[in-house]
Amino acid sequence: MAEQPLIERFNLRSRLRFNVETGQIWLDENRMLLMHAKAFGALRQELMESLGPSRAKGLLFRMGFAAGQHDADLAQKLFGEGDNYDVFKIGPELHAFEGLVRSTIIEAKIDWEDGSFFGTVNCDNSWEAESHLQLFGVSAEPSCWNLAGYASGYVTRFFKRVVIFRETQCVCCGASSCMLEGRPIEAWGDAEFLQHCLPPEDAQTTFEQLQEELWQLRGWQREQRPPGKLVGSSPAFTAAFSLLSQAANSPITVLLLGETGVGKEVFARWLHENSGRGEKPFVAVNCAAIPNDLIESELFGVQKGAYTGAQASRPGKFERADGGTLFLDELGELSPAAQVKLLRVLQTGEVERLGDDKVRKVNVRLVAATNVNLQQAIADGRFRADLYYRLATYPLEIPPLRKRKSDIPVLVAVLLEKYAPLYHKTIQGVSDLAMQGLMAYDWPGNVRELENLVERAVLLVPSGGHIELQHLFPGVAPVTAHGAVIDREGKVGNADEARTEQLYETLLVDGFDLQAHEARLLQLAVTRAHGNLTHAARLLGITRRQLAYRVKQALGDDSPAASA
Repeated sequence: MAEQPLIERFNLRSRLRFNVETGQIWLDENRMLLMHAKAFGALRQELMESLGPSRAKGLLFRMGFAAGQHDADLAQKLFGEGDNYDVFKIGPELHAFEGLVRSTIIEAKIDWEDGSFFGTVNCDNSWEAESHLQLFGVSAEPSCWNLAGYASGYVTRFFKRVVIFRETQCVCCGASSCMLEGRPIEAWGDAEFLQHCLPPEDAQTTFEQLQEELWQLRGWQREQRPPGKLVGSSPAFTAAFSLLSQAANSPITVLLLGETGVGKEVFARWLHENSGRGEKPFVAVNCAAIPNDLIESELFGVQKGAYTGAQASRPGKFERADGGTLFLDELGELSPAAQVKLLRVLQTGEVERLGDDKVRKVNVRLVAATNVNLQQAIADGRFRADLYYRLATYPLEIPPLRKRKSDIPVLVAVLLEKYAPLYHKTIQGVSDLAMQGLMAYDWPGNVRELENLVERAVLLVPSGGHIELQHLFPGVAPVTAHGAVIDREGKVGNADEARTEQLYETLLVDGFDLQAHEARLLQLAVTRAHGNLTHAARLLGITRRQLAYRVKQALGDDSPAASA
């Protein structure tokens, strides 16, 4: 019996999905592009002409390197489903699957424990060689830099050791096929071609790094993030940040408005750190977290003996923030008595501790925040109008995350930088499908919810992997790109039909017993219908009479279903 091809054994075709309705192509969780080879060729030509051959070679190599790493991640998901070498050979299969080249491993010396690889690969139908011949003609040196980069990235990620492939013969130079030779980078010595490849410290090339490199080569500058911990460049964020920055170096009281979780304290801290008070204390108080009978003593301090249990005098938050900034979060939860005292402090700059008649001067910049509609609270008699007008000198609305979704990718990148070291993990980034899930989500909990999801994902994802949809939304059925898939003849077919065909092929193995499978299917339908033959027949698409006859034939007269 002929050995089943790898593409069939690992069911790779089912991982490639076309969705014409949404304009998307997916390979597992990676979004793919189906483009004209000549368009790629034109881009390659422009890179050669505008950057020069040397820099273009390096960029093409690193583009291939990043693509190879992504395909290696897909292959490593399949570990345990077959022989390690067969899983390794998925790389050439995927390269062919993507229409780039038909690669065949000619020789491979692999030390699985050491992660060492020495080998040669034959490459037929290289798109890169074909494009180079069409645009530049015969070459004096090999030209498949992108293909060599792909092989290097794939093997490097697979073995977790830098392995570099070099093209030793090329169709562009008159050979009948292209040939790649791969070795650990140190085994190449100081070969000249390595100047176009990755030095060891840059082995974890990402698409973001490639984008940065392209901008630098073109002389463009990436838009700077705002200084500090604020992150964003969307129009909604930029408008809010512009207002915030204008208030930074003034003593004006700022009222931050917005939904829960939008990051009001982060905005308040930025305001403090970028003001003339940045070296002085920043004191944050969550008014909703303090009982009403303690809020006054927390804010304004308490004198010894002021009440039972007040065994020592202590300053309040205003005194502790003297010279700096006091941030009052959830301001709308203040009691009426606390509102009166707060208004007095804002008017006079003086505080009195609870149980004391001594007045203390304080120099505090107040930043307040609330997610409550204070004007409605005034109408309901829950908030003082005079205090509101004193606080609302400079109101600033912080946009919810659903109105600044273009900031999500950079927010996620910053959060990964924050949490990956805490969990001692190396994270390669977020899969395209996972990012699409993040962009599609409505974010009722705003940035705080995003931070929680990313931290949980970092905990769940294996070190060295990509965060996928299942890591962000565990327990939720994954969003799949429904549509057409590729059948074994290479034709685009209906996804549901393909899954059905796959099921049939799985059943048709040596020792298949049609009668036993039919009996089991009948029993399952009757069980699911709780013994009701009419409902069971409807599930199977036959009449009740036909079902009763088949149950009798398959299960016997003594079956409960046969007598139902």
